[in-house]
Amino acid sequence: MKKVFLFLFIICALARPALAESPRDEFFWLGQINKATSIINTDENILTKDQGHRFAKAIDDVIRHGDMPGGRRPRLVTTFEPLLLEAAGPEITMIHAGRSSQDMLSTVEYAMVRENVLDLSDALCNMQETLLGLAEAQKDTIVPSYTNGVAAQPNRYSHYLLAYTEAFERDMDRLKEFYGRLNRSPMGATVLNGTGWPLNRDKMAALLGFDGLAYNTYSAGQIFSLEYPVEAGGVAGNIAIHIGGFIEDIMQQYAQPRPWIILKDGGENTYASSAMPQKRNPGILNSARTTASDILGQATAAMFRSHNIPPGMADARSRKPGSMVKDTAALVRQFERILKALVIDPERSLEELNLDWTCSQEIADVLMRKYKIPFRTGHHFVSEIVTFARAGNIPPSQFKYSDAREIYGKLSAEDSSLPMELPMTEEEMKAAMDPVTIVNARAVKGGPQLDEMAVMSRAAERNLKKNRQWTDAAKERLDEAEARLNREFDKLLGK
Repeated sequence: MKKVFLFLFIICALARPALAESPRDEFFWLGQINKATSIINTDENILTKDQGHRFAKAIDDVIRHGDMPGGRRPRLVTTFEPLLLEAAGPEITMIHAGRSSQDMLSTVEYAMVRENVLDLSDALCNMQETLLGLAEAQKDTIVPSYTNGVAAQPNRYSHYLLAYTEAFERDMDRLKEFYGRLNRSPMGATVLNGTGWPLNRDKMAALLGFDGLAYNTYSAGQIFSLEYPVEAGGVAGNIAIHIGGFIEDIMQQYAQPRPWIILKDGGENTYASSAMPQKRNPGILNSARTTASDILGQATAAMFRSHNIPPGMADARSRKPGSMVKDTAALVRQFERILKALVIDPERSLEELNLDWTCSQEIADVLMRKYKIPFRTGHHFVSEIVTFARAGNIPPSQFKYSDAREIYGKLSAEDSSLPMELPMTEEEMKAAMDPVTIVNARAVKGGPQLDEMAVMSRAAERNLKKNRQWTDAAKERLDEAEARLNREFDKLLGK
């Protein structure tokens, strides 16, 4: 008899439709809220133990059917509740005591967005690790830096990259602060002024993985809902601006016949023109820049939807910021692929520096630092040198020291406070026009000299480690809360 029973059990198990992996969508979180409600309200004697058990079985039945292929997964409170009615009849609506679709759907949204935030945090950490690796690999590469779209001064490329690690670290700080304000439970706020039912808001927050309460019930449902999409947009917008700026620096090189930075050819990085055989269009740069622009558009829209409306209006809720955060994580991952695809030519970047007068400020600095000639006077002298050299198409490497002495002599003849002869020697002038010497001679904290680069790299590595720890700890807290909720729900089911 036992063998027959076992055989039938196996046949039934095989015939049962396989459960799909449950998406963590609105249906999933409405299920989690209903599970938590049945547990807490039974503990608080708002429901009898019998009701709690029967209602839990109905909730479990609805969730299991929704997880099956083709199962119904409604995303609104008003469309989820009919499934509960089908499973247990009108009595089950007693679990709706002290709840509103407003606090429930706000909770659903915050729970979903916080997972997007942690995914974005992961993406930022991985990208920062790639950025730091690139900075270490390029610490001896000297490149032109640009202001107003014009080559301005020589710099270490790794100094430029470490500047972006600082920028993305600020983005990470904003993201963590946003998460702290977001991960507060509005459950129990109902519409705006709470309820007469003695709800255990603290346990509800704990079971759903929130770090605490959105305490003031009016603020929880009416004010924060207008505010947090704007903050999410600020975080996402800053990341998009940083990535967009970096991309544009690369794009400028694509206008050059011999760029010093370019993408590895092929794959998703570039594609050939359909008409011009020589062209390799930087497809991934175009795509990432488009995504960055779309994110900024979403961020601006979030601000306008929350603008000039009283609390309680639906405008700000018409678009969910979770998609904006998700798009930003995708952009960060795309940017990491760009970083891994960069091909940098140090000889070409140094050649470009030596073709122009990006080192001219150093001449004025040396004249002031060593010979006490006022900077503005030295600046005027070097400006005359550049004007003379450009008129004759003379690069710094071919400029004659005798021409510098002649130009200086004309200025000193008009200014009796200056030494008659150019005090800077020919060797000093050559050193002042050498990009590598200039970069190595920088002396301030945070400059491109190697010892300061090491300081900044170590700081960035420490920040990266802290950010990974923060992300992992936040995920662990959510996992622990979910495990606790499932354990207590299984106990209520009688498992």
